[in-house]
Amino acid sequence: MRKPYLLLSTLLLGSVVFNGCQQSDDVTISKVPSEVSSKLVSLGFDVTNKAPIKFEAGYLVEGDIYLTDKDIAGMKQGSRIPEVEQYSTNNLVTGTRNITVYIPTGSFSSTYVAALDEAIRRYNALNLNIKFTRVTTSSAQMVYTRLRKGDERQGILGSSGFPSGGNPYNQIKMSGILESTYHLTVNGIATIMAHEMGHCIGFRHTDYFDRSISCGGATSNEGASTVGANLIPGTPAGATASAKSWMLACTDGGDRPFNADDKVALNYLY
Repeated sequence: MRKPYLLLSTLLLGSVVFNGCQQSDDVTISKVPSEVSSKLVSLGFDVTNKAPIKFEAGYLVEGDIYLTDKDIAGMKQGSRIPEVEQYSTNNLVTGTRNITVYIPTGSFSSTYVAALDEAIRRYNALNLNIKFTRVTTSSAQMVYTRLRKGDERQGILGSSGFPSGGNPYNQIKMSGILESTYHLTVNGIATIMAHEMGHCIGFRHTDYFDRSISCGGATSNEGASTVGANLIPGTPAGATASAKSWMLACTDGGDRPFNADDKVALNYLY
């Protein structure tokens, strides 16, 4: 069963809600105003196959991308080349950085802590200009918090956002029932965490040009007018679900460590 990352990477960029999961009867999904949907369409976001919903003080777009009205208003068009593998946003983390990451053990089990350590290990193994270090203080540069139970019941796995001012997006919200309800392993949860972290440092979905590659259903091309969907040189044309990129729009809950093309993209940007 695939679930889009209603993880979002305040972009789905991130996206991970398993398709077909039932929602509780007491969960109401709030639709966004039509003028907001129109703006999202003009910026190249898919509002058809994964309708945006009201979330926190903004909107959850494409399943796991968290955007506020201010974010939307400040977006500029990026370049887009159809049917290419890897995309980044216009906003990236600048300089050589050690990004501190915090996860509260009171809100998450030891499995989540182990999963975060694995996600961090995957990034740091590439010897990039940015590295991650898990710390035990909430004053970290990137903080994991738990989604509200109502959001978890909707099937949202996580959410995050894009960098701003040269800094990574600083908050990732995660479902606390990935292990108990969806029976994900440490590596499966680590994949989702790494996906959301990818959004936080400026990555868009690998199958941005056609979400049906990982999510199934009808072809969903997000259009020629896009914001922050820039082709990363050196990555191949034609994303495939079998390549198991960590930034595919939807997940089946399995383990997806960085593949060869993911490593090219990460090394190109950082």
